[in-house]
Amino acid sequence: MSQRADLHDLHEELVRLRHDLHREPEIGLDLPRTQEKVLGFLDGLPLEIGTGRALSSVTAVLRGALPGPTVLLRGDMDALPVTERTGLPYGSAVEGAMHACGHDLHTAMLAGAAHLLSARRDRLAGSVVFMFQPGEEGDGGARIMLDEGVLELSGELPVAAYGMHVISAEIPHGLFASRPGTAMAAADKLKVTVRGRGGHSSAPHRAKDPIPAACEMVTALQTMVTRGFDVFDPVVVTVGSFHAGTADNVIPDEARFEVTLRSFSAEAHARVREAAPALVRGVAAAHGLEVDADYVVNYPVTVNDPAEARHVEATVRELLGEHRHRPMPRPLTGSEDFSFVGQRVPSAFVFLGACPRDADPGRMPYNHSPEAVYDDGVLADGAAVYAELAERRLSAAPA
Repeated sequence: MSQRADLHDLHEELVRLRHDLHREPEIGLDLPRTQEKVLGFLDGLPLEIGTGRALSSVTAVLRGALPGPTVLLRGDMDALPVTERTGLPYGSAVEGAMHACGHDLHTAMLAGAAHLLSARRDRLAGSVVFMFQPGEEGDGGARIMLDEGVLELSGELPVAAYGMHVISAEIPHGLFASRPGTAMAAADKLKVTVRGRGGHSSAPHRAKDPIPAACEMVTALQTMVTRGFDVFDPVVVTVGSFHAGTADNVIPDEARFEVTLRSFSAEAHARVREAAPALVRGVAAAHGLEVDADYVVNYPVTVNDPAEARHVEATVRELLGEHRHRPMPRPLTGSEDFSFVGQRVPSAFVFLGACPRDADPGRMPYNHSPEAVYDDGVLADGAAVYAELAERRLSAAPA
């Protein structure tokens, strides 16, 4: 009997858990109500449970009855600072917070996998670590959990790790998608403050106007992308925030802007980290201005180990059918802190289409939208794939 069939009776419980999580979204690293719900759902299973020190994480180790290696399964739990506009009966009851990225589904599916694998403990050849992670949305919760020893919980490093992410648009309902190599971009931030000297707009020669220099920096960063980087190893630069001045006839002392920079290889990531601050400093010097250019390295490139990506594809096709997996032609331009796990352990990250069954995925609101909707119908298959990935990988060890 497959993991999917075993999960049939558990499906309604997963739906209730997901709805409970959705009603009470929590943001960042401190998720006490979410942690409590997860602990309650895991209660009674033969798991070694732990909680984080610097964040509200939950970890669980399932030790199989047979000897073998360790596999890690990860699901993130945090919500976003978004005011929900879905109209769902179980919509967010917390003003300004919403599970707009589907992490409530990830949590429920991983909890379901813990139930599935616990029921099969007598035939499990090794250990499974369940990693329930806060703070994926920019807070680097995965890196904190690594620092707190999540990879060493079973007594040995995992031979493989798997993560999953639902998508509210573009991918059809119930379809899994993955690819070997780069799966998601690296994402960094550049914070720039151009410092000049304020004055009257009628006499700019008596001031040092920071606005033209800041505008030149914005356009120069775009030119840097097209002239400094290989089109087949791209970099995406977007200025999402620009602030300067208080009135039309006043030259301000400073102008500020913030940039997100995305790249798809370790080489491009390293190069843009050097090139972008150097460029804005050069423009500032040419205008005789001072500049603070603070480059913040956030998440590295998410890279799927080729063997683990093949394992994902084979598992989905054999468990659910040939038509349920689609190779991704290119990486997603979003970023993920599962990338930190992938730097330490051979890993694969897989996407799951979770738009409503009868919806056109090309027309649905995308992740992070206040109108993003995720279908409960994918919970059973997501939990089954999580569990099957772990069980089959343990049985197949060594790679």
